[in-house]
Amino acid sequence: MSHPRAKPATPCRVLKLATLDDLLCELDAIESADRAGTLRTCGNWSAGKILGHLSSWIDYAYDGFPSLPPAWVIPLFRLMKPVLMKDRPLRPGMRIPGTTEGTHGVDEMTTQEGLVRLRASIERLRARIPDSHPLFGVLARQEWERMHLNHAVLHLGFISPNGDTH
Repeated sequence: MSHPRAKPATPCRVLKLATLDDLLCELDAIESADRAGTLRTCGNWSAGKILGHLSSWIDYAYDGFPSLPPAWVIPLFRLMKPVLMKDRPLRPGMRIPGTTEGTHGVDEMTTQEGLVRLRASIERLRARIPDSHPLFGVLARQEWERMHLNHAVLHLGFISPNGDTH
């Protein structure tokens, strides 16, 4: 018997990240809030898990993706590329079939561990963009950054540095 999928959690805030520098400033705010004891999350993941997840998805483009969809799906993703590269957050609730938590890169870790990992991944992206994406093909630097910024906007919206969770 299958269970109906739960409604996705709602982010506790809306972010706008135009550049990787904006993302790094957001990480500084998260770190300060963690040290001050005001950091809160809404949804199902800890701040460390969220930060580690974002880091993992940047690194997959260099180190290999844990799973890929069937080859017949790839042309559909390439058609969706212009929509996915717009300056807007991804929508919560997307799930990768066959994964236990709906996605990859969901190791639990402390906020500090997640911050260290994500900052290192951002610097890796700054130093050299990956050669190509298995779903979207060759991407320009701006496209790589926009894709990861949109992903970060979604997940960092579940972290509240000032303690508000709705």
